[in-house]
Amino acid sequence: MTAQASVSLKVGVVIPALNEADSIGKVISSLRAQCNYPVVVVDDCSEDATARIALQAGAQVLPLAARLGAWGATQTGIRYLLQQGFDIVVTLDADGQHEPDSLPALLGPVIQGQADVAIGTCPERVSRLRLAAWMMMKITSGLRMEDITSGLRVYNRRALLELADPRATMLDYQDVGVLLRLQAAGLTLLDVPVQMQSRCGGSSRVFHSWLVVCRYMLQTLVLGLSKRRLRSKTEKKHDFMD
Repeated sequence: MTAQASVSLKVGVVIPALNEADSIGKVISSLRAQCNYPVVVVDDCSEDATARIALQAGAQVLPLAARLGAWGATQTGIRYLLQQGFDIVVTLDADGQHEPDSLPALLGPVIQGQADVAIGTCPERVSRLRLAAWMMMKITSGLRMEDITSGLRVYNRRALLELADPRATMLDYQDVGVLLRLQAAGLTLLDVPVQMQSRCGGSSRVFHSWLVVCRYMLQTLVLGLSKRRLRSKTEKKHDFMD
């Protein structure tokens, strides 16, 4: 199956970007060489030439009036493509880590109805410290996904409607919070092993300082634990009623 599969479904690509002038052009060019899906770059108030380079590379750019963070920018793109009648949305990072060659493997299960969400997984790309952090997140949240922070994902329309909901707006980070919401909604999430590259430039929004990392970990662990307890109470209530 190629990335052009199923012409009856409208597929679009969303790329949240913040100061990614060094890589965004290459990312869009690689995508256009692999497929002709519309590419929407959501510029999260970049202070460099990210928006201009993205336009020159052939993407549509949605400039934000205020910085919303990775998830806020991603949700903006999702809402925009839903309004345009798209059925499937691919999300990927602007830093060049995600390879467009992986799209057929990710799109296949979603197009065929085997999964609502496909996640590109590559645990080998991260350090042991981050793997340990992932393990803590999985224990507290109950998530079983292999790579819970991957931004390379494919969502079907059911998942897109769930994530476009106003109640999903307050998620501070797009990885664990999004997965928890999708899991709670009963959607099928699928890991798809892929290869990833090192960043072309810039730095991670989360893992660039210990202060931000600590805040991220604390918030994510509390969120995961609270969602897990809420789900447990709901299941017990249903069992009692049955």
